[in-house]
Amino acid sequence: PSLRLLEAQLQDQRREHEEEVEALQNQVDAMKEEMEKQQQAFLQTLQLPPEAQVEFGLQQEITRLTNENLDLKELLEKLEKNERKLKKQLKIYMKKAQEFEAIQAMVPEERRQNERNRQVAVQRKEKDFQGMLEYYKEDEPLLIRNLIT
Repeated sequence: PSLRLLEAQLQDQRREHEEEVEALQNQVDAMKEEMEKQQQAFLQTLQLPPEAQVEFGLQQEITRLTNENLDLKELLEKLEKNERKLKKQLKIYMKKAQEFEAIQAMVPEERRQNERNRQVAVQRKEKDFQGMLEYYKEDEPLLIRNLIT
């Protein structure tokens, strides 16, 4: 069974590696294509008069900056959307935390009342019964103190 598991893991790793190589090859092809486009544009600009070269360079820079600006706007929108989602989650968690704190604040009061009731019940039952006694582990010190006194 372990040999089959190792073979399966090896096949998974091989598949992942092939996918990574394919993705990297696609990136290289895209970069080659972009480089060829830039090379052609550069050769075309060299044939233009100096004023046209400057104007073409400015147009290229404006295009690059516009594309970069659009990418940044898209990123900003994603981040704002994520921020709104996180704020909603935070509100939900804050509400749950407040509810939990309220419950925790109520529990000790209820517990104290239950301890008083148990003390009274234990004191009454001591007169009536002998034998086993049921109690909570956290009430053991209180029970021992009551037994001693």
